[in-house]
Amino acid sequence: MTDNELSKLKIDKTSWQGNAGTAGASPGFFLARLRLNPWVRWALIFLALVFAFMGVRHFFPSATEVETTSVSMVYPSHGLTQLNSSGYVTAQRKASVASKTTSRLIWLGVEEGSRVHAGEIIARLERDDVLAANDRASASLKASQASIAHARSELADAALNYERLKRLVEERIIAQSDFDAAEARYRKAQASLDTTTWAAGASRAAVRESEAALEYTLLRAPFDAVVLTKNADIGDIVTPLGAAANAKASVVTVADLGSLLVETDVSESSLGKVKVGAPCEILLDALPGERFPGQVHMIVPTADRTKASVMVKVKFQQLDPRVLPEMSAKVAFLERALSSDEREPRLAVPAAAVVERQGGKVVFVVEEGAAKAVAVEVGGKINDFLELNTGPKPGARVVINPPAALKSGGSVSVRK
Repeated sequence: MTDNELSKLKIDKTSWQGNAGTAGASPGFFLARLRLNPWVRWALIFLALVFAFMGVRHFFPSATEVETTSVSMVYPSHGLTQLNSSGYVTAQRKASVASKTTSRLIWLGVEEGSRVHAGEIIARLERDDVLAANDRASASLKASQASIAHARSELADAALNYERLKRLVEERIIAQSDFDAAEARYRKAQASLDTTTWAAGASRAAVRESEAALEYTLLRAPFDAVVLTKNADIGDIVTPLGAAANAKASVVTVADLGSLLVETDVSESSLGKVKVGAPCEILLDALPGERFPGQVHMIVPTADRTKASVMVKVKFQQLDPRVLPEMSAKVAFLERALSSDEREPRLAVPAAAVVERQGGKVVFVVEEGAAKAVAVEVGGKINDFLELNTGPKPGARVVINPPAALKSGGSVSVRK
């Protein structure tokens, strides 16, 4: 064995001493060792990053993405609704008040919203010419009546003379020609009376005609109603056809508010769910917090081929003065009539928001980015909702289908 090989067999006491002395070595010594061993350095950096990430997750947990809905007041009728449709409130008795003659409007006694009674005068038209015609007809009638009186007197005198000469001619005291003249006079008197009688009848008809024309200048309410629109003003020309450029065909439009119904279109495929007399619930867009009980009044016996629908008329069980014609409405056709306690809304949430936690039912209420578990007492089911006997107030936001890992107080973010 050579001297070089023998030297390699010697123990390196300096390295042994260096390893043994690391216990009291300075930080610079370790830095030097890290610089000498890059694998150790990268392993320590990785471990530091892992511990930092875990610390951030612990002290700043990430928010759970959830979907929310609000606690609301739900009507029990939702669970009894077979069919929903939309339509409009319409008056079944509605009229456009116009004149049968052409004239100028000189007085109007109503405006929009005025209530009128059957026969009440709404407006007056100019009628000087009609009054003159009526006076002329009345004078003609009086002249005819005077002619009748004169004809009757003439007939009475001719009749007496006829009877007297008849006896004399029978006794051959007078000539036949004298009797013939008396008879002719009698016949003429009878004809004259008939003529004046018929003339008087024509005069009476002329008076009635002029009185009717006079009545046409007074526009009256056809029934008890409310004025919906005013279509003409004082000074406008009113004509039956409204053909002139500035003429008005009607003065006002009136409607009987006691005849209000909801007219709605129901598709032909759903018509089997609608029966005459069936209970309904009416909702008006103008009165969002109100629900009006009603029932099916009529199924109009014809279909609209363009829409494949049939008109259904629904009447109110009790009319409200706030309900007006042409209001938009929604109708819910119910399986049965509602009881008195079913007409009030109830606190409810979607069934998917109620979950089991620690043996009880809870909902998670979202407040300021955190989900708080609130114990609830569940009542009956209303369609996809569960009635809450106890729970959060209406308007509170709750989590739908909360994850099993969601805990009370956990951070959440609302899914858009």
